[in-house]
Amino acid sequence: MLAALVLVWSGGLAKQLWPVLGLLAAFVMAIVAFRARRFFPRRTRTRLLIESWSMLIFITGVLWFSGKSSSPLLNLYLLPIILSALTLGRLVTLLQVAVVAICHWLLAAATPGLDVMSLFYASQAVGQLAPFLLVAYLTTTLSADVTEARERIENLAQTDALTGLYNLRMFNEVWRREHDAAERGRGVYALLMIDMDKLKDINDTFGHEAGNSAITLVAQCLQRSIRGTDYAARFGGDEFAVLLPGASPEAVVKRVRHNVYKTTLDLRSRMIRCSVSIGVVNYPKDSRDARELLSIADRKMYRDKELRRAPGSEANA
Repeated sequence: MLAALVLVWSGGLAKQLWPVLGLLAAFVMAIVAFRARRFFPRRTRTRLLIESWSMLIFITGVLWFSGKSSSPLLNLYLLPIILSALTLGRLVTLLQVAVVAICHWLLAAATPGLDVMSLFYASQAVGQLAPFLLVAYLTTTLSADVTEARERIENLAQTDALTGLYNLRMFNEVWRREHDAAERGRGVYALLMIDMDKLKDINDTFGHEAGNSAITLVAQCLQRSIRGTDYAARFGGDEFAVLLPGASPEAVVKRVRHNVYKTTLDLRSRMIRCSVSIGVVNYPKDSRDARELLSIADRKMYRDKELRRAPGSEANA
């Protein structure tokens, strides 16, 4: 509508009626069809690329009919540049700025009485194009900062600040998704509930900072013990949970115990070995209900802890 209004005022519509109407109608029909048919529904970047470059082509056509390089609509080039800077990244944005510069030169070359090789045109082009480059740089920088901040916020919302593992909320979401998938596809998974042994003794003897170091050590051992498709979380305090989709838990349990025990913690020149108690349940063998699975795993974990505390057990040897 803005382009049509300026074309009417500038006389471009009266001078070249059908080419101008064809340009306006083609752009409107293309945008309406593109939006209505929902092309590339899951490829947002492709859609944005098409829309931004279509906008640039349309603006160039409008400038051609409304005064070429002296058109009052020259600043419309900022629209596709800002769109690309916010969504498509610095490389695409700089490429569009370069294309805008080329289009500006071509429009100037077609403008009667304007020498594109003159110093006058060079100064005019710098004055008109430099803001485009500046806006592109500042907007892409802002977009990168916003994206980084959003990723940090999302990461903080999903992970435990001390260990870097999933937090309880995120783990429950992942577990619910895997549980539903297993129910639909008759799949299997294992759930491990893990509790550190004697963390209170470490806190009482060496302080809570040492206790946090011990918790971090166990978390690192968990990450080394599982596959990339498994999920580990800090359940709270010194408790952890591990979800093993489609996996047999025996080998993982053995690796977790081994990795935790062999990794020592240096506290005030004393080498401390940590250990963990583990409760294991399998879906659907132990239960088909998620809450019951968690309850069974919790009971098995505390049963394992009691056995390891018993006189003569391996943990006390």
